[in-house]
Amino acid sequence: MLAAALVLVLAACSSTGGKRAEEERERAGGRPAVDTPRWTIAMVTHSGDGDTYWDIVQSGAEQAAAKDNVEFLYSHDEEAGRQAQLVQTAVDQGVDGLIVTLAKPEAMEAAVRRAVKAGIPVVTINSGQDRSAGLGALAHIGQDETVAGEAVGRELEARGHSKALCVLHEQGNVGHEERCAGVRKGFGGEVENLYVDGTNMPGVESSIEARIQSDPDVDAVVTLGAPFAPTAAKAVKQAGSDAEVDTFDLNAQVARGLKDGSIGFAVDQQPYLQGYEAVDLLWLHLYNGNMLGGGQPVLTGPQLVTGDDAADLEKYTDRGTR
Repeated sequence: MLAAALVLVLAACSSTGGKRAEEERERAGGRPAVDTPRWTIAMVTHSGDGDTYWDIVQSGAEQAAAKDNVEFLYSHDEEAGRQAQLVQTAVDQGVDGLIVTLAKPEAMEAAVRRAVKAGIPVVTINSGQDRSAGLGALAHIGQDETVAGEAVGRELEARGHSKALCVLHEQGNVGHEERCAGVRKGFGGEVENLYVDGTNMPGVESSIEARIQSDPDVDAVVTLGAPFAPTAAKAVKQAGSDAEVDTFDLNAQVARGLKDGSIGFAVDQQPYLQGYEAVDLLWLHLYNGNMLGGGQPVLTGPQLVTGDDAADLEKYTDRGTR
């Protein structure tokens, strides 16, 4: 009964991906760019509903799938146990390749190992870089979160800040902890972690506002996801603070914030590239036995972007590819 329900969930979550891929083929005259078997590749992420970051990852994957004659199935669940169940559903369906995120690797380990044991090539993206190879994945595509955090810390230092608030919106996410640890390592000032419930945006706003009001020494707020940056900027303004808001990740709102000055800088880990390269890499592996990276992570970031880059970024964020 559970398996049947999960099949329905996977199909429902994947309907958008299949539709977009088919639209791409129609624009190409109904023909894929390659003449290879019609392989099926599934992507299962830890995204919650409405997260614009994962829309960009999905868009990149769909574009590669349309080019590679791949049927692309996308599903997601922010709760790690349910994400693992979706992975098992893909395994049971006999997909030809699997892309997963490892935000909470302990919960995902058994399901990923079962996929590898079943002979399904696995690529991890975005999170879980240090655990990827140990679980049998062929490659990991993403940014090194500690390195990215260090880059943020150095930029905060260069901008003359002395105390930063690092806002973690998903407790237990290893990548988020690594980001804040990296900020602390790269920054000469003080870094304080603030844990919030990312599923409750009004709560995020009030938590940031209250913390800044209670500590006027905070002169920088770092959010770990693009949807939270405008909320942080609003909280800072309501607190009557001059603290600068900076963020990991990029979307159209962040690009506008960079342009109007409400956001200082952003770390772009290029999610479109993560989705695109993961599908393309699995296609290359299935078709020609290729593998990028030589067992080392394939890095897509970090790239720091500022208001100087905003005009160029807007045309990409408006079409959903940055």
